[in-house]
Amino acid sequence: MMKQAGFFDVEERLARLSGLGDQLEAFSRTVDFEVFRPDLEKALAYSDGSKGGRPPFDPVLMFKILVIQTLNNLSDERTEYLINDRLSFMRFLGLGLSDRVPDAKTVWLYQKRLTQAGAIDGLFNRFDATLRNAGYLPMSGQILDATLVAAPKQRNTNAEKADLREGRIPEDWQDKPAKLSHKDRHARWTLKFTKAKRQDDGAMPSSDLAIPFFGYKSHVSIDRKYRFIRKWKTTHAAASDGARLREGLLDKTNTASTVWADTAYRSKANEDFMEEQGFVSKVHRKKPHLKPMPRHLQKSNAGKSVIRSRVEHVFADQKSQMGLFVRTVGITRATMRIGLANIVYNMRRFLFLERISANA
Repeated sequence: MMKQAGFFDVEERLARLSGLGDQLEAFSRTVDFEVFRPDLEKALAYSDGSKGGRPPFDPVLMFKILVIQTLNNLSDERTEYLINDRLSFMRFLGLGLSDRVPDAKTVWLYQKRLTQAGAIDGLFNRFDATLRNAGYLPMSGQILDATLVAAPKQRNTNAEKADLREGRIPEDWQDKPAKLSHKDRHARWTLKFTKAKRQDDGAMPSSDLAIPFFGYKSHVSIDRKYRFIRKWKTTHAAASDGARLREGLLDKTNTASTVWADTAYRSKANEDFMEEQGFVSKVHRKKPHLKPMPRHLQKSNAGKSVIRSRVEHVFADQKSQMGLFVRTVGITRATMRIGLANIVYNMRRFLFLERISANA
């Protein structure tokens, strides 16, 4: 027969979790989640409850659930299960063992309402303001890059694909709302090029590999000094990287005017734009067509690479630690998903920098 868990047993177990280094506890200590409340309440526009019915869950508690979900790459069902199962999740959410836990449907609806209200930009900017108030101003210039984020693959006919590319809804989907709701009309296929690897017998393949890829693209600008994401944008996977530079990806508040980016961002339009806006371009130069790369350009690019490579750590962190991919359908939800991943990345980075400065 199992002994009933008492209050002190739970306390003791939580103390042990703290000793083992509970990441969520560090989040609670360092991040003031209350700063998000005004944005969340505005986006959700809750009624005053005079009509009766069950009171809604606290919007900040629900937002913390989205943070847990993003950190651990969880589906709504798995999130509900793990909140009930894990003491560390309960402590982070401020829930006791006897408290009501939001179910998967509630989590889904909450995220849907935030998405429809277009709340993600405001939430991102709210945390960016927190970073600035803590002294982390965008400094030393900025680095731009983009990465592909996978979405569930679609099985469409060639005719359906042609319709989607033209921005039309295929005819036999229009009167089938259930089918339409499962079809992603915004994600696109693209080719992902990876460097050819040496084969087992030591021979090098003659060309790089092109792997078909379906989904979205996450574009970011980080500041060079602290490596926080300062500007971001989500597009379908086939969108060009370079054109985004002129669509609000550059951060004018950075204390230095230098911009680093790879060759995808090198174009006359971008160079002119940066000059007009007072930015100094350190964008990689492209190799001349059918000619070897001049030595001075090679050296210059190599120097830029050392700095530019810092942005790779951001995407590596989101993909390896948070397992970033899009489970949903449509660009507004994909933007919400990627935006949350960007906020959570900035929170983790904030924790890391605060820990370093505390130990310094």
